[in-house]
Amino acid sequence: MNSWQKKEWMLLSKKLPTLFFGLAIYSFAIILMRDAGLGMNPWGVFHMGISNRTPLTLGQATQLLGLVILGLTVFLRVVPGLASLCNMIFIGMMVDMIDAIGIIKTPNTFVGQVLMLLTGVILTGWGSYFYLRVRLGAGPRDGLMEGLVKITQKPVWMIRSILEISVLIIGYLLGGPVGIGTLITATTIGFSVQMAFKIGKYDAKGGKHINCIELYHKLSGIQEPKRATFSK
Repeated sequence: MNSWQKKEWMLLSKKLPTLFFGLAIYSFAIILMRDAGLGMNPWGVFHMGISNRTPLTLGQATQLLGLVILGLTVFLRVVPGLASLCNMIFIGMMVDMIDAIGIIKTPNTFVGQVLMLLTGVILTGWGSYFYLRVRLGAGPRDGLMEGLVKITQKPVWMIRSILEISVLIIGYLLGGPVGIGTLITATTIGFSVQMAFKIGKYDAKGGKHINCIELYHKLSGIQEPKRATFSK
């Protein structure tokens, strides 16, 4: 292993704690929004709908759907990144671990439920910030959106809206939790993510995410870049 490869491995190792910290925050946010008892965001409704109709836990349903979506993104010629794979595997694991501990309880008052839901929304923004800032790939669902945008040549907002409305309807028909919380999360999570990005000074358009193939090339020394590969 040459000095350039050692540097790449060192830079990657420094990013992994941030990645997993972000995934842990994101997982905790999912449980908060579910246990607030006011309804979940569209994808959460879909995941809970699958869990309600199958022997799968919420975490396992999240993993299974993530795997299916990753397969679709590869079919659409969008290569996932390391963070995409970790998102698929570890968020589901962490959700089930938090569930098993049983430390989150639904508040007895409506105000308490709303506060729990909004805390989940805020943590969703910060979880997204920490796992995206390492630029090792976005979540499977964002990859699907990207692939569909490329194929259809339609604007991002249209594809995202179609996806979220579709999974919301399917999730509702499967018995997923829809309520005022669904409306709140649908209208506030984007703002929460944007605020976390602004406070953390993360420019989503300011750098390229590295997919798994590119990462393998960099770590194996197959392809040496002319410049430093990982942004700090």
